[in-house]
Amino acid sequence: MPELHNDRLFSLDLFRGLTMFLLILEGTNFYYFLNVAVPENSIFSIIAAQFYHAQWRGMNFWDLIQPYFTFIVGIAMAFSLRKRLEQGISWVKIFRHILFRCSVLFFLGIVLQITYREKPVWELWNILTQLSISIFISFIIFRTSYSTQIIISLCLLLITELSYRYVPINGFDQPFVKDHNLGTFIDLLLMGKTHPDGWVAINFLPTTAHVIWGVLTGKVIMNSDNPTQPVRIIAITGVLAILIGYYMDLAGITPINKHISTSSFVIVSGGWCLLSFIFLYWLVDVRGHRKWVTFFAIVGMNSIFIYVFSRTVGRLYLNKYVPLFIKGLMGQFGLTEGIMNLLAYIGIVGVEWYLCFWLYKKKLIIKI
Repeated sequence: MPELHNDRLFSLDLFRGLTMFLLILEGTNFYYFLNVAVPENSIFSIIAAQFYHAQWRGMNFWDLIQPYFTFIVGIAMAFSLRKRLEQGISWVKIFRHILFRCSVLFFLGIVLQITYREKPVWELWNILTQLSISIFISFIIFRTSYSTQIIISLCLLLITELSYRYVPINGFDQPFVKDHNLGTFIDLLLMGKTHPDGWVAINFLPTTAHVIWGVLTGKVIMNSDNPTQPVRIIAITGVLAILIGYYMDLAGITPINKHISTSSFVIVSGGWCLLSFIFLYWLVDVRGHRKWVTFFAIVGMNSIFIYVFSRTVGRLYLNKYVPLFIKGLMGQFGLTEGIMNLLAYIGIVGVEWYLCFWLYKKKLIIKI
């Protein structure tokens, strides 16, 4: 398998690839199969449950995937914008590009919701729709100082927190109660509906902090003379964020809740983003363990494309026809239904991975 170019940040490629791989698996319904297949009340069922969102309060592993996704966008933005500026591209031209990109992401998010519902809908809960606004906000403040960006990110959390607590709207004045909070009220204004699981569109505001923190992480790495220098800074920051976030929850200040992206959730998940990335950075870019990166990085290099593909073409066609082909082919060997289902999921992921590999071989990166 061909190696990646040496001028890339390998840890970012790996982090993005791993995250996208998990999202591709989710698009095949593999985690539902896993949850059903494992024995109840076993260690395996506990592990399988981690690939679902926490029902309301609390956090499972799967609740970190969207923060990972947005944090990675921030790191990539830092490197991309620096490269464009070094090439002499004007800020105005970059602004137009970002505005176009955000518009495309917003549109794709709407289209994906239509695909999910299989009918025309106006829904603003998709990650791409919310990410489009977060990217734009992060870009606007990109050239400000580190301290200014940190203050702005914390102000976004504070504004959200205070709004949930103190905006007096009858029936929607219970900040952390499902269907009775400010986010639900805003959804009714914007879309005339609410999400059955309690997700709210206003989540884009607090989760913009993840993009900003990703940008700052990228800048710290780019501006460090020694590749080991950022490890301690980012690791300590990540640990502090995790401790603060969990303290806010355990002390009864603000519960950890991804559905409405409470400040405690954003802080604790941001801490895990920092620790997860800096571990990969230390392992891959500092220690040089790169041989196994390419397999995952191939998926991450066309991340937005494969995300959209897996939830449109993949969901409508591959999820249906690949299992039919594999079960028809393997059924003659007397395999159990569970084994054939597992092979079918592997087949779906294999097809989507190979599509990314083909794009990689052709040096085609579909940038959005």
